[in-house]
Amino acid sequence: MMTTGAALVALAIGTGGAFAADVTLKASHQWPGGKGDVRDEMVQIIAREVANANVGLEIQVYPGASLYKPAEQWGALTKGQLDISAFPLDYASGRVPQFSATLMPGLVRNHDRAKRMNDSDFMADIKKLIEDNDVIVVADAWLAGAFASKKQCITDPASMEGQVTRAAGPAFEQMLAAAGASIASMPSSEIYSGMQTGVLDAANTSSGSFVSYRLFEQVKCLTAPGANALWFMYEPILMSKRSWDDLTKEQQDAIMAAGQKAEDFFFEEAKKIDQEMIDTFKENGVEIVEMSGDDYQAWLEIAQGSSYKNFEENVPGGKELIEKALAVE
Repeated sequence: MMTTGAALVALAIGTGGAFAADVTLKASHQWPGGKGDVRDEMVQIIAREVANANVGLEIQVYPGASLYKPAEQWGALTKGQLDISAFPLDYASGRVPQFSATLMPGLVRNHDRAKRMNDSDFMADIKKLIEDNDVIVVADAWLAGAFASKKQCITDPASMEGQVTRAAGPAFEQMLAAAGASIASMPSSEIYSGMQTGVLDAANTSSGSFVSYRLFEQVKCLTAPGANALWFMYEPILMSKRSWDDLTKEQQDAIMAAGQKAEDFFFEEAKKIDQEMIDTFKENGVEIVEMSGDDYQAWLEIAQGSSYKNFEENVPGGKELIEKALAVE
């Protein structure tokens, strides 16, 4: 077995026929393996489907940041040092600032719109930037998130005023600060202790993290994603273009077919994650609300004067990206 960095090309034999030598690809991600995390399962589906395709290709999965640290994966993909990875694209926004649009308040709204977003002009621009950095998308995935508070339900911008909150990323921090919140930056793994010690009143993070970090033990009210979610994050499966180019057409087709199966799986599971969060919080006595359409529009107005404005002024093509995202019906 050889990695694609030293992949064997098809070897001519006999009368000019050819066969593809076996190739092993390395896939890295940061989430626990074998514990039901849907992002790990996406990668595992691709590995299983490719193996079953019998095209001389194997994918070895390295979960739990065991091969690369989360922030190192983008650079490793662009250089051809890593074959496949799954991570929030926003992690690479330090190198490609336009990627911040994939964790921008209010651009996606709900799971069905996220699916339509995948085929939009907005995502065509994002994927062009990905490809310009010698990386390709194998599968799309959008993960929803929620808001929760120890004080009161977070619905319209006025409900956020005066609360000390943790936000996922600078764009959310800018919007929430503009609504009158105070910002306390910390990783999602520290939200529980922040609330427990009184440092935090509120937080937003992914639906899965709300459950896995047991935040239902600390909050009074949960604002579930529903039809008008402000928080969505793009977490695709990506592949190095150098590794891709080393494969035969048959192997490439097998990877893309597997990627489609993983994408379809994730779309259904992402909705289940939201429902699991709602059920878990309700069982633990937490009030559950959703933002109304009017609430959502009020937040968009706040975002337009804060996070959107900053993105448009500081990121090349930022204004056009936001307009294209908001144009998706």
